[in-house]
Amino acid sequence: MKFGVSTFLTDEGIGPVALGPALEERGFDALLIAEHTHIPAGRETPYPPGGELPRMYYRTLDPFVALGAAAAVTSELLLGTGIALVVQRDPIITAKEVATLDLISGGRAVFGVGAGWNREEMRNHGTDPARRGRLMDERIRAIIELWTKEEAEFHGDFVDFDPVHLRPKPVQRPHPPIWVGGDGERAFGRVAEYGAAWMPSGVPPEELAARIGHLRKTAGDRPAVVVYAARHDRESLDRYAELGVERVLLYLPTRPADQTLHELDELAEAVAAHR
Repeated sequence: MKFGVSTFLTDEGIGPVALGPALEERGFDALLIAEHTHIPAGRETPYPPGGELPRMYYRTLDPFVALGAAAAVTSELLLGTGIALVVQRDPIITAKEVATLDLISGGRAVFGVGAGWNREEMRNHGTDPARRGRLMDERIRAIIELWTKEEAEFHGDFVDFDPVHLRPKPVQRPHPPIWVGGDGERAFGRVAEYGAAWMPSGVPPEELAARIGHLRKTAGDRPAVVVYAARHDRESLDRYAELGVERVLLYLPTRPADQTLHELDELAEAVAAHR
């Protein structure tokens, strides 16, 4: 079982140039960072875990600029979005950004995707929240075409373009892995269609077995399970390993560099027995 880190990179916490090497030095193999383009001042959508929206949501760095900076100072670390808000992104620009990250990192890009939850944020990008699932799927299909075809074209309800050339192409073949966030039937359908991994968030180990069983019925044995860990105590990690989880993503709070490095030391110690 492998271990990575998920976090919010902001203007108030450790930067990607310091964080990337610190992760590699401690044996972590992946960095996934969150995305929010902005937070509307007039908020209506409740924060899913409840309570006030944490400060770091208001201050996130652009994921691909930040991951590009981390790519320049690392050699093995997987660099991904956790998650990219595809329903708020132009698919042609996004295809180029992910492919560029894959190129400059030597094939280490991971495209973590999800439909998002903040309805006001989506609306500011011209997205109808009621249609975000269909929009997300169509944009991802278009991105895959742009990555894999020399003359790509796409004609859908939301994305429509005649044959185009888009370079660079990704280093990874057929394209960078797509890790799908979310839960339930639609998420499993996405994993079956285009996902290399399923990324459940906050699902306790004792509830994960049934969900993995459902995933296998829908998507087969091919996709990996990459878990945003609800807990990282010894018992929980043992259970994740028993369930065949390929990678556990440990949450790293957004703090200044010295505090972050101390937190990373504690996380590395917690997972040492499973390496």
